[in-house]
Amino acid sequence: MRSEQEVNEAMERYSDMILRLCMVYLKNGADAEDIFQTVFLKYALYRKAFENEEHEKAWLIRVTINACKDLLKSFFRSRTIAMEELTVYAPEVTVEQYVVMEAVWSLPKQYRDVIYLHYYEGYSAPEIAGILKRNPNTVYTHLYKGTQLLREILGGVMDG
Repeated sequence: MRSEQEVNEAMERYSDMILRLCMVYLKNGADAEDIFQTVFLKYALYRKAFENEEHEKAWLIRVTINACKDLLKSFFRSRTIAMEELTVYAPEVTVEQYVVMEAVWSLPKQYRDVIYLHYYEGYSAPEIAGILKRNPNTVYTHLYKGTQLLREILGGVMDG
């Protein structure tokens, strides 16, 4: 079991990322907060040491994605919120950023995940492959195709 200080430090470093990732998957503030608590409870109870900070971050992303998927598969999951409510988690977002993020959310799942991890969290394709347990070449392909789809959706807005 991790110390309270370790958990607090991890929450300080990763809370924004975890909440954003939850919102991408769940599109619901209350569910995102529930998953956020679940993720950090699992973190607090996880006994193994992490190799480094990147390993810790990748572990948190993987746990968050899995917890979101579990919730989405649950029988009771039927609520959603309006996209406008998302600004609670990112009040400094410009209209352009909001439009791009909305386009990212509209992508098929295999593209949405890699686009989010690459452009919003700064992971390289090989790192994403490790996190999502995919072949690196598949990640490169999904990044390319996802970016092409975004260009089509946004009508060239990204070319600037």
